Amino acid sequence: MKEKTIDYVLRATWMAVSKMYNEEAGKAGSTMATGFALLSIDPEKGTPSTSLGPKMGMEATSLSRILRTMEDKGLIIRKRNPEDGRSVLINLTNFGLEMRNFSKGVVLRFDEAVKENVSEEDLRTFIEVANTIMELINNKKIYKPETSAK
Repeated sequence: MKEKTIDYVLRATWMAVSKMYNEEAGKAGSTMATGFALLSIDPEKGTPSTSLGPKMGMEATSLSRILRTMEDKGLIIRKRNPEDGRSVLINLTNFGLEMRNFSKGVVLRFDEAVKENVSEEDLRTFIEVANTIMELINNKKIYKPETSAK
């Protein structure tokens, strides 16, 4: 293959972004996954644990591990949901709010740097292409689900 595939460009770019985020998070003793979780939790009302996984696009087992680590580090506390006693709300501690602000700063700095170096038109096109790819995947227009043989 002479030309790089779209898949390769996406994967290589995301791996570079992921590595960069992990290096920045590491400076504060954290990880990219923790930062993403902190940014996904409502800082004022908390977030139901059941909606956090889908919001982050993560499986429950992976999320459970991250939440356990975050709780051990004092970033979050779990509270019974007053609106639904069966569910749990994930709330940020003061330290969690500090780290959330740090994570937000890292993400905003990345956005700034990209916007300083990529034209508005190119960025708009990039987002349109990314949205189209997501739509193709979500609507199963690339690989059709297999029907079970009878």
